[in-house]
Amino acid sequence: MQLNCPISQLDFDRITLGHGSGGLLTNKLLDSGVFSLLSNPLLDERHDGVVISWDGPLAFTTDSFVISPIFFPGGNIGELAVNGTVNDLAMCGAVPKYLSLSFILEEGLLMSEFWDILVSIKYACEQAGVQVVTGDTKVVEHGKGDKIFINTTGIGALHPRADIGKQRIAPGDCIIVSGHLGTHGVAILSVRQGLQFETQIESDTQNVNHAVTALLDAHGADIKLLRDPTRGGAATVLNEIARDTRLGIEIREKDIPVLDEVSAACEILGLDPLYVANEGVFMAIVEAGAASEVLKTLRNRPEGKDAAIIGEVTESHPRQVVLHSNIGGRRVVNMLVGEQLPRIC
Repeated sequence: MQLNCPISQLDFDRITLGHGSGGLLTNKLLDSGVFSLLSNPLLDERHDGVVISWDGPLAFTTDSFVISPIFFPGGNIGELAVNGTVNDLAMCGAVPKYLSLSFILEEGLLMSEFWDILVSIKYACEQAGVQVVTGDTKVVEHGKGDKIFINTTGIGALHPRADIGKQRIAPGDCIIVSGHLGTHGVAILSVRQGLQFETQIESDTQNVNHAVTALLDAHGADIKLLRDPTRGGAATVLNEIARDTRLGIEIREKDIPVLDEVSAACEILGLDPLYVANEGVFMAIVEAGAASEVLKTLRNRPEGKDAAIIGEVTESHPRQVVLHSNIGGRRVVNMLVGEQLPRIC
C-alpha cells in the first residue's frame, strides 16, 4: 500500500525528543501521520480516552510488540500489531471492533519508516474491519529503545454462537490447524542471520477474525477452543491444553502442514517447526462429528486453504502430547523450556 508521506515535510527526517514533548512538534507529527491516516469520528475527538456504546458481552485484550527487525519479509511491526490484537480477540470467539494504539518511539527513528508503519496499520485495520479510536505517543532517548515499540488494546463483541472454553474439550475431539506452521519465525530468523533460500520465506502475518466468524456462523458450539500459536508455537499451545484439561493429545507428523522451505530451514538450523512462532495461523479443537465440515468451511477461505486435521484428544497419556512420526515411531512433544527465538512479536 503506497501513500505519499506528509510527515517527511516537517523539516525533520528523523524522530527527535521534541516529537515526544506534547507540544507543537508532537501535534504536527500526529496530525500529519496518525490522525490523517487513521481518521474516524471517535479518533478525531482527540481525547485521552473514548466513549463507546455497547450491548451484550464483549472481549478485551492487550498486547505489546517489540519485534526485531521492525521490517521483515511479508510485513512489519505495524500490521503485526493490528493482526496480533485482532487475532487474540478472535480466539475468544469475538468479532473485533475497536483498537487503541500506543507508540514508544526512539530518537533517531526515520520519519519514512514511521510513515511506512502507519500505512501498514491503516491497511491492516481496513482488512480486519476495525478502527483505532484512541492512543498515545512517547519518545525515548537514542539507545533507550529499539526504534519503535507498539502497545495495543482491542475490544470486540462476543459472537452470539461462540462457546469457547477448555472445560468443553472431551476425548475424541479433533485438532485443526488453519495453515502452515513455522513460517513467521523462520522469516524473522532469515533476516537476522542473513540466510538465503531459493525461495524467500515470508511471514504469515494476517488477520484471521473473518475466518473465525465464518466458522462460528456455520458451526457454532462445535468449535470448543481457539488458540493462535505465536510464541512457543503449536507444541506449546497443545501442551497447555493437555495440562489444563488433564487429557492427552495425539498428533500425526504427516498431517501437519509445513512449507518445504520452512522444513528445510528448520532442519539446517536445528529447529522444530512445532515450536516456531506463527502470526497468521490458529488452532481449533472441534467436535469430532463436525470436524470434516469445519475443515471444509475453513478451506473455502483464503486464510484456511491449507488447513488440516492434525490429531485428536485422547484419554490416554494424560497431560502429554504424543507425535506419531513419519517413520512410524512415537515421541513425546514437551513444553518449550526456553526461547527458541526472542523478540519474535
